[in-house]
Formats: sequence, C-alpha cells, structure tokens
Amino acid sequence: MKSSNQIELAAGVFLLLGIAALVFLAVQATDGGAIGGKEPYRVTATFTNIGGLKPRSTVSMGGVRIGTVEEIALDPVTLEARVTLAIDSTYDDLPDDTSASILTSGLLGDQYVGLEPGGSPDPLADGDRILITNSAMVLEQLISKYLLNTDDTTSDD
Repeated sequence: MKSSNQIELAAGVFLLLGIAALVFLAVQATDGGAIGGKEPYRVTATFTNIGGLKPRSTVSMGGVRIGTVEEIALDPVTLEARVTLAIDSTYDDLPDDTSASILTSGLLGDQYVGLEPGGSPDPLADGDRILITNSAMVLEQLISKYLLNTDDTTSDD
C-alpha cells in the first residue's frame, strides 16, 4: 500500500496538470495567439448597418481567420457604424482597394467581417480605411421588402 504522502503528491500533480490544461484552453479560446507575436495593424471600415456584429468577431478572407473586430463605434459625423479591424501582421500585403462585407456563418450563426482583396498594387497600412463596404442583410428588412413589394408590373389596360 502506498503511503499517504505519495497519494497526496500524485493528487497534487494531477490537479496542477488539470489547471494547466484549463489555462491552455482558455488562452486558445480567447485568441491568445498575440502572445509573443507581432502587433496587428488596424484599419477601419464604415457600414450603414452592422446587424449583430460584436467586438472580437472574426475577420476572415477566403474562409481563413486573419484578424478580429477590435472596436465598434458610431461615427458622429456620418452617423454610420465605424468598425476597427485588427489584422494579423502576417497579412500586411492586402491591397488598399480590399472590400469588407458583414456576413453570417450558417443560417442563424454569428456575424463576421469577410474581406475580398482588390487588384491595387498598394497595400493597406496601419490606420487606413476600407472604402468599399457591404452592410449586413437584416432578415426583417428582407421580409418586409418581399411582403410589401410595390413593383408595378401589371397595368389596367
């Protein structure tokens, strides 16, 4: 039979391994990948409607996560939503005519920002603004447009 000190030591090691595993999962779930990496660069984009977009939402291109939504604020001049995107410095060669769209993952999933590269030879730099944007499609607006369609294609001739 093992002594009580050996059992306590084994239990302590097991507990420490469990805590280390939880810390590792927490860092991975909260995108702790910035630890030890280069600082991301930030660009802004304005949208008339951001739908359910939230800070820390994904920024992706071609289905690959390249950054996160850092901040969402209302522009006091244009009264549009100004979204600040933190893009991983690995992707510092995105063209300056890149477009941004607010998309939905799945039928009822979370919203994210999808980037589509343009053809300009000049890259986006820290502090630049994405000029070509497509706002979120709001389901209620689509339904009301469909139901209240006043398209006059018929005539009383």
